[in-house]
Amino acid sequence: MGDMVFTRGSGWTPTVIREAGELKLTLGAGADANHEPRTFTFPIEQAHLAVIREDLARHLLLWSAVLPLCDAAGTRGRLDENAAVALLDPILLSAPADVDALFRRIPWDRGRLIAHGADIDLLTRGQVSAAMGAATETSDEKRAQEHHANRRRAERGTVLGPLDAAVLRYTGQYLHGATLPKRMPDAVDPALLPEVMRVIATAQQACAGMRIGRDPRRGKRATSKRDWERMATAVDAAVHRAHPELVDDAVRTVSFLMCSEATDRSRSAPMDDDEESAGDHVGSGGTARKTVLSFTDDKGVEKKWIQDGPRSAAAEFWEFVGDRSAADNEVFTIEDQKMGEGIQLHFYADSIARITTVHEGGGESEPEYRVEYSLVDGIDGYRTLVSAFVRGGCASLGPLGPWMSDTAEFERARRRRDAK
Repeated sequence: MGDMVFTRGSGWTPTVIREAGELKLTLGAGADANHEPRTFTFPIEQAHLAVIREDLARHLLLWSAVLPLCDAAGTRGRLDENAAVALLDPILLSAPADVDALFRRIPWDRGRLIAHGADIDLLTRGQVSAAMGAATETSDEKRAQEHHANRRRAERGTVLGPLDAAVLRYTGQYLHGATLPKRMPDAVDPALLPEVMRVIATAQQACAGMRIGRDPRRGKRATSKRDWERMATAVDAAVHRAHPELVDDAVRTVSFLMCSEATDRSRSAPMDDDEESAGDHVGSGGTARKTVLSFTDDKGVEKKWIQDGPRSAAAEFWEFVGDRSAADNEVFTIEDQKMGEGIQLHFYADSIARITTVHEGGGESEPEYRVEYSLVDGIDGYRTLVSAFVRGGCASLGPLGPWMSDTAEFERARRRRDAK
């Protein structure tokens, strides 16, 4: 690094240094392969330094035009110094009309100028020199981010009204739609906050009583995609009906908020809550509630459950699944060895088998089993079946079929379902 000759403001604004007796403009832009900032330099003349020192607008315009060259250098490439030097005279020493004409031909970083106070309407009309009349040394990055977000929406044909923007600011998704939403009433214009709260109230009423359960098949903290879609659909429909003036972006951010909050509640609740939910739909009949069960996965790992423990069998089983389930571990079994019966869950195929011992075997005879298969409708279907088995064994699963002992018949049924 050479001796500092001129610097303006703070942060990333290009500075002038003297290196080996030569004036150079240096700026930080982009990042290297290790995500560390890259620094680029190229030579300038004394006349260029004089303009940079005296004219903030021209300094910023040069910065905006050089940044695309830095981006083109990537993480390890060299700056095209010839292209950078070729920008100096046209931007720093030419008449404003010629500068405007140049910016209609070259790539430039619009956000950098907007962050430093450029008039957005004048920039849009191609009057970059006039747009910089109100330029500031300090930058307002949020202003540039908001403009970029609005341009992305405009490209999709979306124009926000005041209430749309207020709803997006309330959820914290005005700038970045992919961020997790949250409630930020302080970010909303107080005059619009009551209207925003009416929208939120509509959404809350639409999903009252709905929940997003966990899906241990996808990991310990995973939740049900189907439950999420069901809640989002209900909220979207209610908000559209009650507030037809809202654009889709605003409606989606509200349903995203409701679903995210429901997901957080589910993840913070004990696994037993899911068992209670499933218990309302289990079949009846069968033997007495299980007292000792064995859980196994496709890797041969086993876990025992005994009734005297503090948690239900279903809760313990689903926690076992959440801990062990993986792309190469999608078959789980619950077995009552004393009664000679069990169920095997095939997550990869959305199916289940119930297995009962017909003949124990002994001596030279092999044990004989009856195996029956059934299709399963998502994680809710699995929860219902597991709870039914825990409460009443294989006999209680009868009403939750149909059950097929013919494997060819079952495969045909599975293919028909998957083809829909």
